[in-house]
Amino acid sequence: MGPVTTGKGTPHLRYTESMTTSPDFHHLTRLRTPAIRHLAWMLRAPNLLTSAQTIQFPDRPQLLTRLEQWDRVPETAPAVLTQPPETRLGQYFERLYACLMTDLLGWELLGRNLPVRRDGRTLGELDFVLRHPQTGHVEHHEIAVKFYLGHPSAETGKPLWYGPNAKDRLDIKTDHMLGHQSRMTERPETRAALVSAGIEPPQITRLFMPGYLFYPHHRHWPAPTRVPSDHWRGQWRYHHALTESETRYWVPLRKPHWLGPWVQEETPRHVDTLATLQAVSEQGRPRLFAAMAFDAEHSIWVETERTFIVPSEWPAPTHS
Repeated sequence: MGPVTTGKGTPHLRYTESMTTSPDFHHLTRLRTPAIRHLAWMLRAPNLLTSAQTIQFPDRPQLLTRLEQWDRVPETAPAVLTQPPETRLGQYFERLYACLMTDLLGWELLGRNLPVRRDGRTLGELDFVLRHPQTGHVEHHEIAVKFYLGHPSAETGKPLWYGPNAKDRLDIKTDHMLGHQSRMTERPETRAALVSAGIEPPQITRLFMPGYLFYPHHRHWPAPTRVPSDHWRGQWRYHHALTESETRYWVPLRKPHWLGPWVQEETPRHVDTLATLQAVSEQGRPRLFAAMAFDAEHSIWVETERTFIVPSEWPAPTHS
């Protein structure tokens, strides 16, 4: 998908190949309720890690049909989808995952954020313990949603993938998911915690870590070795390398709307974008923006690409 600029300068939408699209992108943008659109994105988003333990959700048309029904008649949707969204992205993502698994896919939720302790010290927690609706098996699910920006290592020149605040890194998170979080049920302390909660020991552990990788502007890097090639993508750029005209139809994306794609009815307000760009410079914190184009068929503005704008000193850690 990409914009086409008319003689009046307004970018209009046409569906082509784009960095942020997937085959389901057009269907996602039809959903006007943000949380329902986010839920549909989660259902179709690829993981940012490759493992036999990763979750692949079923590609069933009736699931999208149900989401469309909830979108048309919001009062029939689960309450979590129409409540004001939390600004803490991780908590919001967990709430949507619980809704996805129980209300949409029919799993039984047995436990959530179950702490595992030894001698009063917390060793970790189990994100979700659920019962499969068909097999009856108990499963342990560890989840995260992540956004990483690629930057050459100062030592090797090879790409390292940092979180926007540069305090988190894709390779470290992947190792933690595979080496620690996925193995929590092997610990005797975990088995004791499950018995105390009256929950059967899980028979399998699954991992779910969707998100976006942001590539440097005009740099064509291969995907990281442990990331599927069909992952969702964006780009990142330094604040000082931007021109004002490039950002005319951008909108700043605020959490929890980092879960894509962004859709709005009103024309983008350039003044909001300029103010947010100024904040990047003054506060030294990266911000996420969506480039928008007008979808005349549905009379809405739709995201065509997303870009992180970072301060000149990035990837020095920030306090965001």
